[in-house]
Amino acid sequence: MKTFDVIVIGGGHAGCEAAHAAARLGCKTAMVVTSIETIARMSCNPAIGGPGKSQIVREIDALGGLMARIIDISGLQYRTLNAGKGPAVQANRAQADTEVYERNMRSALEETPNLEIIEGSVAAIDVKNGSVTGVILEGGEKEGAEKLSAETIIVTTGTFLNGLLHFGMRKVEGGRFGEPPSTKLSDSLKQLGFTLGRLKTGTPPRLDRDTIDYSVLEEQPGDDPPAPFSFFTDKIDRPHIPCHITWTNEKTHEIIRASFDRSPLYTGEIQGVGPRYCPSIEDKVVRFPERNQHHIFLEPVSQNSPMVYPNGISTSLPED
Repeated sequence: MKTFDVIVIGGGHAGCEAAHAAARLGCKTAMVVTSIETIARMSCNPAIGGPGKSQIVREIDALGGLMARIIDISGLQYRTLNAGKGPAVQANRAQADTEVYERNMRSALEETPNLEIIEGSVAAIDVKNGSVTGVILEGGEKEGAEKLSAETIIVTTGTFLNGLLHFGMRKVEGGRFGEPPSTKLSDSLKQLGFTLGRLKTGTPPRLDRDTIDYSVLEEQPGDDPPAPFSFFTDKIDRPHIPCHITWTNEKTHEIIRASFDRSPLYTGEIQGVGPRYCPSIEDKVVRFPERNQHHIFLEPVSQNSPMVYPNGISTSLPED
């Protein structure tokens, strides 16, 4: 049985920072992830920062964290939002090359002293006499897979705990598309007396770059020169790729209104609380009936991928 000071469950943004911070404090740290290949995977919005979030990233950076430094060497485009307003409401936002970001974050973690990355899925948190003693990996009690021992466990839940994906009225269990949820850990937390809730996030269908007519779109370039995210970065030396802007129209809104009976957001199928600043396109059409168009930002996800992320139309509507 391996023994650690700290075990971090999960390898998303929060898990990466928690594991790195614990290791930098001198703690012998384990980071448990289902796959090393998915560390820091940006499965939803392929960007760092934005209103509210950029301040958090920079605070983490001031404390020696990784996100700001990694995006400064992994970005496709850098912009200062609300640049025409006062500094209190300005925010940094960087469009990430998601493949490069994952690779650079993984390398930074692998090079961090006191940190060991372990592939596995945590089935339970082990508690003896009211105190945490470690975690049990799936199959551990029956198949002899190792238990990891530690007195401090950090759970960075992300979207995996009892995760459920909605495609219109079709439901599929999953932490994210193509990956299984973490159900046993949810059961373990419930048995320990924690109250479980459910939050909702949304994501749009992706587009193929080669099917988009860019000649009719508004180009959105990045800042020149770009402002670094990290206090420790002197300058950003990466090629930039523009994003593009388009809009929904009244025909789009008619299709959405006609499909509310198949939107789990409006049939009551989804009960979770959604993010405040990221309403679905269904919510936008309902909450702002006087508007006949809404912005859509077409964002590349990587220099090596034809995939484009249409920011602004996250939805629960079915594929058709």
